[in-house]
Amino acid sequence: MPLELLPVTAAPSAACCTPARGPVLSAQDAEGVARTLKALADPARLRLLSILAAHDEGGACVCDLTEPVGLTQPTVSHHLKVLTEAGLVTREKRGVWAYYALVPGAVDAIASHLATHLTPRPPA
Repeated sequence: MPLELLPVTAAPSAACCTPARGPVLSAQDAEGVARTLKALADPARLRLLSILAAHDEGGACVCDLTEPVGLTQPTVSHHLKVLTEAGLVTREKRGVWAYYALVPGAVDAIASHLATHLTPRPPA
């Protein structure tokens, strides 16, 4: 049996949409936040950030991070590279070792960005 289509009629002068009342993410901002959230969307990376946050300002060497997360050095190095590229971690070469530290305010900036753009607005 064929499907019967009904004619579309316009609503009487009522607008179908209401305008946005708060800040909206630009396409460029959405791309940047998505990249950062993808970097955060891994349990090992979240643990690494937590461990780095617990270290002093001097940071931590990869050799200090492998045992707490239970991963090999190459795997930890890969995760740290992703976090560094996302702007959440800094890398400082000291001799043959690389030390990593949390970028001050980076996590707060992401949380603030999300709160500003993704918190529902009360009705006017």
